[in-house]
Amino acid sequence: MGDPDVGAAKDPIDLVLQGGGVKGIALVGAVDRLLERFEVRRVGGTSAGAIVAALIAAGYSREELREAMGELRYDRVPDPVLPVPVLGALAGLVTTSGLYRGDYIRDWVAGKLAAKGVRTFADLVLAPDDLGDPFLRGDRGYRLVVTATDITRGQGLRLPWDYRTAFAVDPAEQLVADAVRMSLSIPVFFRPVRMSGAGGETYEVVDGGVMSNFPVQMFDRQDGQQPRWPTLGAGVIEDLPRAVDTLVPGLPVPRCGALGVLVSSVVTAVVGNDQTYLAEPRNAERVFRADTRSVGAVDFWLDRRARDELTESGELAAETFLRRWSWDGYRDRFHPR
Repeated sequence: MGDPDVGAAKDPIDLVLQGGGVKGIALVGAVDRLLERFEVRRVGGTSAGAIVAALIAAGYSREELREAMGELRYDRVPDPVLPVPVLGALAGLVTTSGLYRGDYIRDWVAGKLAAKGVRTFADLVLAPDDLGDPFLRGDRGYRLVVTATDITRGQGLRLPWDYRTAFAVDPAEQLVADAVRMSLSIPVFFRPVRMSGAGGETYEVVDGGVMSNFPVQMFDRQDGQQPRWPTLGAGVIEDLPRAVDTLVPGLPVPRCGALGVLVSSVVTAVVGNDQTYLAEPRNAERVFRADTRSVGAVDFWLDRRARDELTESGELAAETFLRRWSWDGYRDRFHPR
């Protein structure tokens, strides 16, 4: 896993990638710079971050990741139920609880994973030396974790970790592309994914960002032991209140009245829940965010120049972060022996 380029051994890290729709293009540039210096052992992601995370987990190198993401037809990601402008999307909203099917992006991810021999989570089992750690055994023994939200039961999901407890299925047998599709199911925009429970119940699953869009803490140990290496986080969405304007630039956002409260509440659900713990020093010092203010989360019709600018923004953010980052300094401050 990680960049297979020949050279000196690289320091290991775990990596978490924030969701952000089209803003996630910046993650490609950020990851490119991180893979120059580090070997990613485990990677987690939400929504757009889940797409990039899945390719990293599958073994895409820096060059391969850039090439693959450059081939993604963003204009085809919004795939209406009926091939009729406007009416096709509205038909999806009425009949399937989402403007778009989400089939194109799911199939695209599946194809890119298949190119690396990855189909189910059984193909992403951690290396034997990692599995010797009791904290990483059982359902936690995978290189990839993506987040989703079960809106039927009102709970967050970390897949594949929670497949067994939430749906009584073996995580090793679940399709990775299906998990990624769940993670990027932006409410209303994409139709939810339906999962069955042990008793035949049906649960609706949507975007992981509803509960936590930047779960940088997901790989933190809970057994009191020292971390073996750092967890770093790459993000693409600003903190509130600026995030209200930058998630969907150009959209007239009311500042008062019931609609203003509704818009602010939705954005807070995506950003505010994470903002509190990301501000804690032990988290603030291990994450960085690219400047993506000029692009909306669902601006899928970007031209090549705008996409390149997002990638460059990710590169710059990672370079700036790496100039100040020190694992020894971080560990001495927050994990003294």
